[in-house]
Amino acid sequence: MTNPTTSLPSTGAASDFDFFVGSWQIQHSRLKERLTGCQEWEHFEGSSTMQKLLGGCANVDDNVIHLPDGDYRALTIRSFDASSGLWSIWWLDGRHPGRLDTPVVGGFKDGKGCFYADDTYNGQAIRVRFLWTQCSELGQPRWEQAFSTDGGDNWEVNWVMDFRRTDGMAGTPACL
Repeated sequence: MTNPTTSLPSTGAASDFDFFVGSWQIQHSRLKERLTGCQEWEHFEGSSTMQKLLGGCANVDDNVIHLPDGDYRALTIRSFDASSGLWSIWWLDGRHPGRLDTPVVGGFKDGKGCFYADDTYNGQAIRVRFLWTQCSELGQPRWEQAFSTDGGDNWEVNWVMDFRRTDGMAGTPACL
C-alpha cells in the first residue's frame, strides 16, 4: 500500500472545520454492499452536532444514525497537527465502543478536504478516502467515503452524507 499522507495538502489551519460547527440534519446514501459491484443504494436520515475542543485544535461530532435496521450513535473525533498542517479523523461506533477506526489523514485545499488511510475491509487491504466539500451543489456541506482495492487508482464511493443546518444558524453560511 502507499503512504496515506502522500500528496496531501499541508497548509491547513485549526479553523478548517469551522464551517461545520453546530447542529445538522443528515441525508445518508449508502451502498447496500461494498466492493462487490453493487449499485443499489439505501437512503436514511440522521443528525449530528459538532463542537470545537482543545482551543480549536480538535473537534468532535455526536451522531445519531437511523439505519433501516435500527438506530445507533457514533462520534467523529478530529485533531489538527499544527506542525504538519494535517488533520487526523477517527470514527468511534457506539456499537463497538472499544474500537477506534484507523484514522484518515489529510487537509483542505480550495474548499475541498481530502483524507486518506490504509486499512482492511472484510480481510482485504484497502485505501480509504474521505472527501469533505464545504459547499456542495446543494449549497451545504457534503461528506463522501470511498474505498480502493488498487492503491487509489480506482475508487468505489460507498457512503455520502448531505448536511442541512438545524441549529437556528440559518443566516450563518455553511459554505466558506
